[in-house]
Amino acid sequence: MTKIGVISDTHGLLRDEAVARLDGSDLIIHAGDIGATAVIAELAQISPVQAIRGNVDRGAWAKAFPATRVIEVEGQRIYVIHNLGELDIDPPASGFRVVISGHSHMPKCEERDGVLYLNPGSAGPRRFRLPVAVATLRLARATVSAEIHRLDV
Repeated sequence: MTKIGVISDTHGLLRDEAVARLDGSDLIIHAGDIGATAVIAELAQISPVQAIRGNVDRGAWAKAFPATRVIEVEGQRIYVIHNLGELDIDPPASGFRVVISGHSHMPKCEERDGVLYLNPGSAGPRRFRLPVAVATLRLARATVSAEIHRLDV
């Protein structure tokens, strides 16, 4: 079983509560709107990080991060994209078991057509009344599960 910490929309702010929740992860996935490379550097002190850029990640530093990423863990394929509305593949037909996104700042976890769609929500500055959250994804050869962790309660 592999434990993956999932975070998004930090916008340059990495909260202590997020760091504490991600501690013990085997891998961390950042689904974009990083805001600053210091966020990735701090996350990398916890665990290896796979990150993509989001719509607010601009400038030379952001070019180091791809717009999408394919990750394989425990034989399960994960597709990472910042804005789910821009998804231009058919995840089940393409062999993906998990699609991770951010952008909306709204945490969500649902399964459709054998694919788990996970948005950890925003872990950065609060936006409107949306919760501050991260997620945990657990993968094994035959199982996938996810949990949203609200940091603002």
